[in-house]
Amino acid sequence: MFKKILVCICLCFLFSINHIHAENLAANAQSSILIEASTKQVLYKNNETEKLYPASTTKIMTMILMFEAINKGSLSWDEKLTCSEYAASMGGSQIYLEQGETMSVSDLFKSIAIASANDSCVMIAERIGGTIDSFVEMMNEKASELNLTNTHFVNATGLHDDNHYTCALDLSTMAAYLIDIGGDTLFETTSLYDSYIREDSDSKFWLVNTNKLLNSYEGCDGLKTGYTKEAGYCIVSTAKRNGLRLIAVVLKESNPTTRNTEVAQLLDYGFSLYESITLFKKDDVIENVDIKNATISSVDIVALNDITYIKNKNNASKITYECQYTNLNPPLNAGDVVGYLLLKQDNETIGSYELTIKQNIKALSLIEKAYDYLLNFI
Repeated sequence: MFKKILVCICLCFLFSINHIHAENLAANAQSSILIEASTKQVLYKNNETEKLYPASTTKIMTMILMFEAINKGSLSWDEKLTCSEYAASMGGSQIYLEQGETMSVSDLFKSIAIASANDSCVMIAERIGGTIDSFVEMMNEKASELNLTNTHFVNATGLHDDNHYTCALDLSTMAAYLIDIGGDTLFETTSLYDSYIREDSDSKFWLVNTNKLLNSYEGCDGLKTGYTKEAGYCIVSTAKRNGLRLIAVVLKESNPTTRNTEVAQLLDYGFSLYESITLFKKDDVIENVDIKNATISSVDIVALNDITYIKNKNNASKITYECQYTNLNPPLNAGDVVGYLLLKQDNETIGSYELTIKQNIKALSLIEKAYDYLLNFI
């Protein structure tokens, strides 16, 4: 009996601590949010839709367009770009590119991700968009595609403009998308605390990351800091522990120390309260279902991707699932989406995941259908 009472006291104490943390997270930030990266599930938020100046966290969108161009083959890592007069004229954070100087896309990306180089951003933007104005149009088009309703871009760098703004929620969505399309290649660079460019020249340049959490927070491997007088100190930070990747955003902090402390508090809160649970792995068989008018009588339904959900460790409610099929009419090809697995908790749907098949299924011909009918009739 004594042990049971002690356990109850400890649990109550734990709940109390979690509640206090939630009430006081990122208290000095104008706006903040914490999400899980793969599902974009919001774990904490405060003034998350308030329009604010993003400073260099803007470069997340610039990197999105760069990775999209690389992924579709219209830009390559080893391509050499030439610095324009406009790119060389950029102020703020820079690597002091000179007009006519050439640099690889790989080194330009390294300069953006690590040192927040404005001149490198402009070189990438001019290459992808043709002109800065065209690139900014692409940024705003992508913002619309991602349903970023409180975002508007005027430039590729984040240098201040009264009409250049976003919000914590939109930044977290951008970050999740960049992580999705950038993958390990992104983190190979954003996780570097320092590096070099122009290594084979007399102008070797040392890059030092503006994200100091890389050396102080376990699992941190990105993503982007920002500062202007108008924006204050901002950061979009991501970290991964035990298979759980979180994205935390704080905007308009008064100094970098408070910014780093409070974004770390958000991450601590997430890692202490939530865990990633994999219900099914990609290609796992969920169930076998009957199929009509096909050359086979049944088919295995499998997970198109890992089916993972984010569990609140303090919520003991049972997780259930059900399959809903949208297309089981042959002919079907392996990889076709045939329905969805719906995860439910407390009678509410908390996730929807695509289901598929691993084999091609042919439809019965008219003669085969007639033959089947006769067999059933007889």
